[in-house]
Amino acid sequence: MAQHASSEKRIRQDAKKRLKNRYYKKSARTAIAKLREMTDQKEASTFLPKVVSMVDKLAKSNNWHSNKAANLKSKLTRFVNNM
Repeated sequence: MAQHASSEKRIRQDAKKRLKNRYYKKSARTAIAKLREMTDQKEASTFLPKVVSMVDKLAKSNNWHSNKAANLKSKLTRFVNNM
């Protein structure tokens, strides 16, 4: 158990951050799955920038590695262009 007030506060902060990070990661994964299920190129091309933005935000906050984000963006862009 935490012995100092500062470590107790850090535990509380980490719990809040973990919940927010889980929410953003799950939202991005859901959006990516939704994009991959689309069949209409026009609809997918309007939805792609939103997904790319979500991925960039996760990479910027170090929730996802920048290389993972780059690979995902590349694959999703290729997917939409080849529809």
